[in-house]
Amino acid sequence: MNLPITVTQNDLLEILLNIAPVRPVFIWGAPGIGKSALVEQFAREVGLPCVSLLGSQLAPEDIIGIPQIKGETSEFLPPKMIARKEPYVLFLDELNACTQEVQKAFYSLIHERRIGEYCLPEGSIVVGAGNRAQDSAIVKTMSSALINRMFHVQLKADAGQWIKWAQAEGLNPWIIDYIIQRPDHLFSEPPKTEEPFSTPRSWHMLSDALTEYGAGKRELSINTLKMLAYACLSESHAGMFLAYTKTLLNTHLLDEIIAQKAKWPGKPEDRDVLYFLAQSFRAKLLAELPKSKQEISGNMLSFVYRAKGMLRELATINFEIAQMTVASDNQEALPDWFMMEVIRDLPKLVR
Repeated sequence: MNLPITVTQNDLLEILLNIAPVRPVFIWGAPGIGKSALVEQFAREVGLPCVSLLGSQLAPEDIIGIPQIKGETSEFLPPKMIARKEPYVLFLDELNACTQEVQKAFYSLIHERRIGEYCLPEGSIVVGAGNRAQDSAIVKTMSSALINRMFHVQLKADAGQWIKWAQAEGLNPWIIDYIIQRPDHLFSEPPKTEEPFSTPRSWHMLSDALTEYGAGKRELSINTLKMLAYACLSESHAGMFLAYTKTLLNTHLLDEIIAQKAKWPGKPEDRDVLYFLAQSFRAKLLAELPKSKQEISGNMLSFVYRAKGMLRELATINFEIAQMTVASDNQEALPDWFMMEVIRDLPKLVR
């Protein structure tokens, strides 16, 4: 399923607080985007324990339990982790990855809030989650009856909200600073091949690894940094993150280049740093240039003039990287009025 409307982490938390107590909510989203963490946060906010069941690893008897003879009849005794006396949040993770038989067992939990003779305690909340078919994950078709009994939302990664969360959780400052500079690298769609890819979870994993290795407190070899980055992130993002770590000795290099206090690095061995700075410069242009030329103020006019000068300087060092800085292929395009000025002043730069 791919819903036409997506929600951020804060939106989802608000939905869970308002909808989940009265209707089961199903959260769609790519692996590693933060579905489980948000459900656990929701459970803490409502003051209930969270019990997670991983659908892809369950058999029907893990849910409905085993039969026990009582007199002339029998009844199924559900497992202890489900059969609780106090209300709780029941999180059915990877619900759409389990077999049809397991889905049938979940159906009574979602529809009737019961399993056999056991009913969920009053005040219990049921939340489901699963990946989408395009995520290259284990996905099985859910019955229309099951789908129709849940409130569906699709989660998207929001860099601004994630950065605030990461700061509150004390993630490694390298990770936070990098995502502040490159928010577009927080999440990448799952690849069709078996390889690491960037998600909020993988950045958290890299943060943990860097912290354990003492990053920022002691010097790490480039081979160690490569091993850690490429183990967690998309290949292109890992390369850019490594380039970022090289700029840590001068964290304000781009600002100094803009202020004409420094120059673009021109040595062959600094090509990765040059590429990182150029892409950071592009991100700054996207963030700060107004959509309309009529909105330009005096200070912005000076920045526009300097930006064109920086593109000219960059082109003399590496023409290809300069072209990539202004290219719109598969990327968000720079404002049309700015591109018209680039075409006028630097016609060879625009393909």
